[in-house]
Amino acid sequence: MKIAVAIKQVPLRDSPLRINTAGTWIEEDNLSFEINEPDAYALEEALQLREKHGGEVIVISAGPARVAQSLREGLAKGADRAIHIDVATLDILRVANSLAAALKAEAPDLILTGLQSDDLGYGQTGVILAELMGLPHSTIIMQVEVQPGRLRVKRELEDGWFQHIEMPLPAVLTIQSGLNKLRYATLMGIKKAKTKELKVVTAAEVAQASAVIEKIYAPEKYKQGQLFDGDAKSAAAKLVEKLRFEARVL
Repeated sequence: MKIAVAIKQVPLRDSPLRINTAGTWIEEDNLSFEINEPDAYALEEALQLREKHGGEVIVISAGPARVAQSLREGLAKGADRAIHIDVATLDILRVANSLAAALKAEAPDLILTGLQSDDLGYGQTGVILAELMGLPHSTIIMQVEVQPGRLRVKRELEDGWFQHIEMPLPAVLTIQSGLNKLRYATLMGIKKAKTKELKVVTAAEVAQASAVIEKIYAPEKYKQGQLFDGDAKSAAAKLVEKLRFEARVL
C-alpha cells in the first residue's frame, strides 16, 4: 500500500511574530520552523497503516528550501521517501495544484493531510487536492480501517457525534489532531534519513492566484467595563449570560 502524506512547515508555536515592513506577512528571517501539528498526526497514521498492511510512506511538502528540514524529520520518523516541491507561495490553489501534479505521477493508494495548518488554518488544501485529482475524500478523520479496495473511516462531528463512512480507494483523508500518540525520531532513524531519497521538483504553474493577502495587522487592544443594575442575584444572572453568550467562556 502506497501512502502519501502532505505536510506543511510552520513557525514554532512559541515564536515571537513580527509583521514585515510591507504589512503582508510575518518576518521569517529569525524564525524557527516545525512540522504542522495536524500533519504530524497524519504522518503517524500513515506509519501505523504501513506497519499493519505493508507498503511505503512518502512525505511531500511545498515550500522554500528550508522545507527540506521538515521532510528529513518525516524521514527520520520512518517515512520511506520524500518529495520537495520548490515553491515560495501562500496561495492554496497553487500549492494544491503542485501537490496534485507530483502525486499523480506517484499514483498513491491513499493520501493523508492534516485537518488544517497552525499558521493560516484554512483547512482547504486536502479538499482542493482531492477535487483536482478526482478522488473521493473525507475530513476530520478519527479512525481509519483499510479493507480490500476500500476504507472505513470514522469522522468527528459536533456535540460528541461521529459518522462512519465506507469509501473506495484511492482516496484523500484529512486527519484530526490527537488520533494517535506521536512518535519521536530515534537516533537510528535520524541516521537512516540521511540516506533516504529526497526528490526536488518544480511547482506546477497556475495562471492566477486564488487568494492574495493584502494586509495583516495585530488586533487592537482595548478595555471595556459594564455595570449591572439590580440586586446581587439579578446582576449575577446577567453576568453569567454575558459570559456564556457573548464572551463564550462558559
